[in-house]
Amino acid sequence: MTMHQRATSPAIDPVKLDKLAEVAIRVGLNLQPGQDLFLTAPIAALPLVRRIAEHAYKAGAGLVTPIFSDEEITLARYRFAPDESFDRAAGWLHEGVAKAFANNTARLAVVGDNPMLLSGEDAAKVGRASKANSIAYRPALEKITGFDINWNILAYPSASWARQVFPDDAEEIAVAKLADAIFAASRVDLDDPIAAWTAHNATLRSRREWLNGQRFQALRFRGPGTDLTVGLADGHEWQGGSSTAKNGVTCNANIPTEEVFTTPHARRVQGHVSSTKPLSYQGTLIDNISVRFEEGRIVEAKATRGEEVLNKVLDTDEGSRRLGEVALVPHSSPISKSGLLFFNTLFDENAACHIALGQCYSKCFIDGAKLTPEQIAEQGGNKSFIHIDWMIGSDQVDIDGLHADGTAVPVFRKGEWA
Repeated sequence: MTMHQRATSPAIDPVKLDKLAEVAIRVGLNLQPGQDLFLTAPIAALPLVRRIAEHAYKAGAGLVTPIFSDEEITLARYRFAPDESFDRAAGWLHEGVAKAFANNTARLAVVGDNPMLLSGEDAAKVGRASKANSIAYRPALEKITGFDINWNILAYPSASWARQVFPDDAEEIAVAKLADAIFAASRVDLDDPIAAWTAHNATLRSRREWLNGQRFQALRFRGPGTDLTVGLADGHEWQGGSSTAKNGVTCNANIPTEEVFTTPHARRVQGHVSSTKPLSYQGTLIDNISVRFEEGRIVEAKATRGEEVLNKVLDTDEGSRRLGEVALVPHSSPISKSGLLFFNTLFDENAACHIALGQCYSKCFIDGAKLTPEQIAEQGGNKSFIHIDWMIGSDQVDIDGLHADGTAVPVFRKGEWA
């Protein structure tokens, strides 16, 4: 019996877990020989992180540096730390990470913590801690949103997460079900995941090329509780699937991914929109979100659950009430077909069309790598400490692309590409 077999839950297929690690390095990051890797993960994901490190070094990695989080340590802060602790963050760490990114270190994030971990904690403290961390993380976040380096996010089926997704099952069964769902969505349940990702990226590329050829001025979403016109940034460019970072490395930032996405114009969003799936944010489930935009800014926001947290998020900074991303995902996506609510944006956003509050991606502009932050702002790009996706698509939502002359072109009908 190998060390990996001893460390991995019997509910998780070790062969597929190893394939996921390989996909993370070869597809997600396309890690280059000699390139360093900075990695964050929950401590529960150690079996996957060990495999990732092996595949990274086999690919020629210079140095793999992991940092782990622990749910009990996180809860200890909320239960025992002095009040002033919640206005602080490890800025020194984020500054070091930003320096690493500036030196071409690749970034990998493994998610898998209990999504409802902080649901029983003081919402005000959760909001303060999140804001402090967002501010401290800004130097590093700018390297990510600017797509300076190759980066990737993927998931591990922890027991605490599995219990949330499958609350009626015994823990081992819940973990096995979540693992199977993650493996399927990540295409590692196939004989040749690398080839499957090559084909999938080609499909996404054809979608984004069609959209880029159309040069729409805006998108209009219509459905139950929704009539929203999202103006698109001047010189916007659609992205999706694999794309090339400023360091020249072509990577897949999200595994899984089913979306094509671009940058809205921060001052040209008008109308109202309702969420079609709950948003799990910082341990709070925010459900039935309904907001109204005027001149790009949310002027009214409601939710049947988690409204207090939603409003704290919206008050993070000036840009948090404006959009930084709009993404198109067909209702027939594999994650949507699974019928699961993952309580995790990496998966749930790939089940439906969505929008994101906050920071835009500079790569979603023509020649975005050459634009200054001031030029991006002039073209309509939003700036914020946050970037939070929430779902607005379903099989009842139609989307039209609007040209400058007012011509409307069907893009989605009943949640599918038109």
